[in-house]
Amino acid sequence: MTFKPGFIIPVYRHGKTVGSLVEKISPLGIPVILVDDGNDDETRRRLAEAVAAWPLITPVRLEKNRGKGAAIRAGLERAHEMGLTHVLQVDADGQHDISRVGFFLEQSRLHPEAAVCSWPEYDDSVPLSRKNGRKISNAWVHILTLSGDSVDALCGFRVYPVEALRNIMHRRYIDPRMGVDAELLVRLYWKRIPVLFFPVKVTYPPEGISNFHAVWGNVRISLTFTRLFFGMLIRLPVLIGRRLKGRRRS
Repeated sequence: MTFKPGFIIPVYRHGKTVGSLVEKISPLGIPVILVDDGNDDETRRRLAEAVAAWPLITPVRLEKNRGKGAAIRAGLERAHEMGLTHVLQVDADGQHDISRVGFFLEQSRLHPEAAVCSWPEYDDSVPLSRKNGRKISNAWVHILTLSGDSVDALCGFRVYPVEALRNIMHRRYIDPRMGVDAELLVRLYWKRIPVLFFPVKVTYPPEGISNFHAVWGNVRISLTFTRLFFGMLIRLPVLIGRRLKGRRRS
């Protein structure tokens, strides 16, 4: 299988950090899809500067802010048009340790059928509310998949196989906003797509802007898990069978 990777970077209000992010990943020499998720004029100006400075950037523009999930979907369609086989989703706020990009892409090359996901190694800058909320989300994923295989539900640093992800996003309603990372992880498991987990250092830089709202973001994720719970009930016999089969093998 030909391995042709690229990046998808959803951008909303991250004009101050996206240029530095692109500068760090540009030496890899692979395409970068920047999705302008309905930004203001100042952020769009900064995005235009990045596009002019780095020829490997392909811009995708959404006229109105539609959310992280919708931005990923728009970027995924462009990746498909470009013939990319895998995309590394990176948040534009500068939280992730970009030095891990090479390792994650290599794991994807070695396991092209799998999604290569991350679990966060936090420093002291992480808000306590985010850390505790993540534990709840992880517990929900374990319930919805009847599996303890998932290490982290929310870290937005992942390599996806393009066609596998397009099949998921085209055939089902996927949360267009902050619930997307957790929902995609659950649906990958339901589709029996292998998921590998590796650590990535995560910091919250002073100049970074998080679009996660402590109240409404958690409400949105909770509603996503509630919707997925009914999907889990339909799949329950299959999930139980897979769990029992896994126990017999062990």
